[in-house]
Amino acid sequence: MKACVAFFFSVGLLCRWAFAAGTKELSITTIKEDPYAMSKGSGDELEGYCIDLMSELSQLLGLTYKVHLVKDNRYGVMDSNGNWNGMIGEVIRGEADLAVAPLTLTAVREQYVDMTTPFMQTGLSFILHKDVADDDTSFSLLAPFSTEMWIGILVSFLVTGLCIFLVGRISPNEWTEPNTEEHQFTLLHSYWYIAGALTLQGAGPHPKAVSGKLVSAIWWLFAILLFACYLANFNSVRHSNNKHTSVQTFEDLVNQDDIQYGTVEGGSTRLFFKNSTSALHRRIYEHMERKKSYVASMEEGVLRAQGGNFAFIGEAVSLDLAVARHCKLIRSEEVIGMRAYSIAASRGSPLLKSLTMAILQLSESGKLTYLQEKWWASSCVGDNGAHTTETLQPHDLRGLFFLLGLGLVGGLLLALLELLSKTRNRAKEQKRSCCSVLTSELNQRFGNGGEVAEQDTDNKSKA
Repeated sequence: MKACVAFFFSVGLLCRWAFAAGTKELSITTIKEDPYAMSKGSGDELEGYCIDLMSELSQLLGLTYKVHLVKDNRYGVMDSNGNWNGMIGEVIRGEADLAVAPLTLTAVREQYVDMTTPFMQTGLSFILHKDVADDDTSFSLLAPFSTEMWIGILVSFLVTGLCIFLVGRISPNEWTEPNTEEHQFTLLHSYWYIAGALTLQGAGPHPKAVSGKLVSAIWWLFAILLFACYLANFNSVRHSNNKHTSVQTFEDLVNQDDIQYGTVEGGSTRLFFKNSTSALHRRIYEHMERKKSYVASMEEGVLRAQGGNFAFIGEAVSLDLAVARHCKLIRSEEVIGMRAYSIAASRGSPLLKSLTMAILQLSESGKLTYLQEKWWASSCVGDNGAHTTETLQPHDLRGLFFLLGLGLVGGLLLALLELLSKTRNRAKEQKRSCCSVLTSELNQRFGNGGEVAEQDTDNKSKA
C-alpha cells in the first residue's frame, strides 16, 4: 500500500513539473571521465555509465533530454566570491536542468543545489604498483619457485623413486638371485636414497648395476642444478623484497619514506584530508603539502603509480577502474571517508523526488550493479604477466626436467636390456624359449615367487 502511495505521489510530482514546463527538453550537463562519459567513436556522441544511467531513468520517467559537456571541464567548486564553477555552477545559473556525473554528495553542494539519493557508494583509497605492495610473508623460503614448479619437483621426486625401485627389481646385476638374495632397493629405501641426494648426502646401499648408477647419477645432477637455481633465485627475490616496503594501509603509507603519495590538486580528496580532525589524515595532508606531491589529474596520478614508488590517493570506485585497466596496479583494501555520487538539480526542482524514486527502483532491481559490472569489467583476466614476479616457472627449467626424464627412461631401458641378456643366456643353457624364461624371471621379481623365495630364505636362516 505504501509503495503504491509513493509511486502515485512521484507520478503526481512529475506531472506537475511536466505541466509547468510543457514539453521542455531537459538540458543535462556532464563531464568527460572514463567510464562515466566518453566519446563514442570519432563523433560527438557519448557513452558510459552516466549515459546509460540517464537512459534508464528516462525510460522509467518518460523524459526527453539532451546531454552536453560542461564548458570549463570542472565538477564544481565555490570561489572566494561565492561563485560556483563547473557543473554545479551551470545548474545554479539555469544553464542545465541536471548534472549527471560522479558528483560527490557534500554538505556545501547541498546548500546550493538539490541532490538525489546516491546512485553509487564509494570512499577514499590508494593504488600503487604491485611490486611495491608485495608483502614479504613467512613463506619467503618458497618464493624462489612458483607453485607449479614445486609441484613439478614433487612429481619428479615420486617418479624417480619409483624408477629406482623398478630398476633395482628388473636389473639382474642389481638383484642377481631373487630366490636366495634379499632385495636391497625396496620402495621405501628408494625414496630415502633420492631424498639423501636432495640434501647432497649419500644414503647407502648404492646401486651396483649400470642402469641403477645411470638413474642415480641423473638424479644427483638434477638435484645439484636445482639447488643452485634455488639459491641464485632466492638471493634475487630477497634482494627485490628488500628494495620495497610492504604498504597495505594508510598507516603503512605514512610510516615509510620510500614511497611518495599524493592526490589531485584542488579536488575533494585533498579537502577531506585538509579538514579532517584525524591525526593520521592530518599527517597525510601535511606530507602532501610539504612534498608538493599533488597531480594535475587522475590520469597523471595513475601514470605515476604505474611508474612505481608513488601511491595515488583517490576515490575507490575510480581507482578500481584504473586497476581493471592497468594490470600492474593494485588497490588498498582499506577505504576511508565514505562518500556517494548523486545527480544534482536546481533548488526546488519538482523532478528531484521522481529521480530519487527511479534510482531506488534501479538499485533494487540490480540494474545499477549491472551497469557498474559492465563499465568496470577488468581487462586483466588471465593476464599472468600483470604481476611481475621473479619466481622460476617450470618452463624456465624445462631443459633440466627433460634431462631427468631422459635419464630415467634410459635407466629403465638399460635395466630391461640387462634382464633380456641374462634371459637369453639362461634360455640357451636350459634349452628353453626366451619368453618362458623371461616370464619366470618377471614372476620371481614381481610376483609371489620372490616373496615365497624370501620366506624360504628366512626359514632356512632360522633353522
